[in-house]
Amino acid sequence: MSIQMAGIDHGLAPIPIREKFSFTKKAQAEALRELLGREGVNGCVVLSTCNRTELWIDGPEDWGAPLEQWLCELKGLDWESYRRYLVSRSGVEAVSHLFRLTSGLKSMILGEDQILTQVREAWNQAREAESTDQVLEVLFRMALTVGKKVKSNLQMSTANTSAIEHAIGFLKQKGYDFSGKTCMVIGNGEMGKRSALALVEEGADVTVTVRQYRSGIVEIPQGCKRINYGERMALLPACDLVVSATSSPNTTIKYEDMAALALEGDMILIDLAVPRDVEPEVQDLPHVTLYDIDHFPVCPQSKKLQDQLAMAEGLLKEQQEEFVNWYECRDVIPKVQKVGQASAEDLVWRMGKTVKKLALSTEERSVLEAGTEEAAAKVIRRLLFALRDEGGGDLLRQCLSVWEKVYHE
Repeated sequence: MSIQMAGIDHGLAPIPIREKFSFTKKAQAEALRELLGREGVNGCVVLSTCNRTELWIDGPEDWGAPLEQWLCELKGLDWESYRRYLVSRSGVEAVSHLFRLTSGLKSMILGEDQILTQVREAWNQAREAESTDQVLEVLFRMALTVGKKVKSNLQMSTANTSAIEHAIGFLKQKGYDFSGKTCMVIGNGEMGKRSALALVEEGADVTVTVRQYRSGIVEIPQGCKRINYGERMALLPACDLVVSATSSPNTTIKYEDMAALALEGDMILIDLAVPRDVEPEVQDLPHVTLYDIDHFPVCPQSKKLQDQLAMAEGLLKEQQEEFVNWYECRDVIPKVQKVGQASAEDLVWRMGKTVKKLALSTEERSVLEAGTEEAAAKVIRRLLFALRDEGGGDLLRQCLSVWEKVYHE
């Protein structure tokens, strides 16, 4: 199989390493253009989230390109220094990984729904850059399909839980009461909005920062106040809790700025960004407790959840088999289309005398013939693909060969 991937994730590396491999949207676009220029690359997708960065490549069969090295090259890093944090997969193993990933089964928070959106965005960006080919198009479409199936058919106990909800639950278990607390959320993207809404639901007084050049067009979550991003440090001393969740490559809270505030009351900082928004040295300051996205432990899995995971694996296996069948027979799909059309045209021709005897206008006869031809072509194609599913690609090829001879003669 021609599919390969290489990447780094929360199971392989801590944040200080992961953030070195993080891509901004602009950097992703540049990487796609650079990868397309490499010999053998038929298509590529770059996925970059808080918890992982992955390169997806379609190339020649059994290619074996050094994708781990390519990922390091794209980030200007020495491969030998980081190879222990990287993983590569190819063929069916890569397909299985993507399907499980999109379904939320490889997330730090099991079953969380953000990964589905993140994979879709990575795929859409690659499509906009015209860097996908037929194989990656079908692969990512099926990955999103199975992700939706898993989420709609199963009710995981941690499903739809975002990082901020997990963080809130973690702090509440430690006895923290959010009611009446003064909170600031730095960032008004998807994660920032989720964070603000979650804190409002806990009864906190929440202010959201908005970049000044966007302040007139950006909506903030209901129940929140807003300030310009540049005013964040002025508000910070009055805060009990601050969440920073931006997609910026730059830090939002620096050590020297925090040290200059000389805080008198205790403050919790939650950094949900990768690369990190808050300089880690901030945790050494008095009255400050800093958490990053890796601080929140995953809840233990119950027997019920284990049963649901087993059901999910069944759905994933079905989708994986469907992709493999498509992949192995993709070369004959044009023949299937051709045979289906030829068979349908033959049926319409043979029905010609009967149709002419019907009391139909010319327009009605044309509609009937067109509908019959379309329906017949679909039935033939469905039968041929059923042969493939039941008997494999070789049986399908044999049937197509016989069918082509019939219509050639």
